[in-house]
Amino acid sequence: MSLLTISTKGWVVIPAELREKYRLKPGAQVRVVDYGGVLAIVPLLDQPITQAKGLIKGKTSLTKALLEDRARERRRDSNRGR
Repeated sequence: MSLLTISTKGWVVIPAELREKYRLKPGAQVRVVDYGGVLAIVPLLDQPITQAKGLIKGKTSLTKALLEDRARERRRDSNRGR
């Protein structure tokens, strides 16, 4: 865990190993997020749509699962009418 010191101007230096790990280059923008007692430094994405693609990808497509569920409901409802 790194220990950071805040300067009189409010600056902090992000340690080199973390800048490398998160690919933070000079001029990169970050956002400081207040999680109610916890501050987080969150790098902004240069191309958010492209870079975030697949970020929350699960094993199953949520769209596919929803369509399959609705198809099952239609089959069940049509069988009830017989």
